[in-house]
Amino acid sequence: MATYEDFLKLDIRVGRIIEVEDFPKAKKPAYKLKIDFGELGVKTSSAQITKLYKKEDLYNRLVVCVVNFPPKKIADFISEVLVLGVDDKEGNVVLLQPEREVKVGNKVY
Repeated sequence: MATYEDFLKLDIRVGRIIEVEDFPKAKKPAYKLKIDFGELGVKTSSAQITKLYKKEDLYNRLVVCVVNFPPKKIADFISEVLVLGVDDKEGNVVLLQPEREVKVGNKVY
């Protein structure tokens, strides 16, 4: 079992999607995201969320992300953060997000 100390090693923050692009070089359909984390700055992520989300629906959306994993190269793109989601009954990713407006960069506890 994981300990609370293990959980605290993860830096999970709220960010706001500020840019969305198609990612045709990804193996599976995905978007390239730029996410604003306030004082942490703007970070990039690749997200396989094209089935449920149109690009225009993602702008300005709050998302929950792990911000302290090592960057990962995906095709010609560096993904700096992991956007968190959960599968629906068809296996599509549903984004996790705060149920109210909160400050970007806030830590998840």
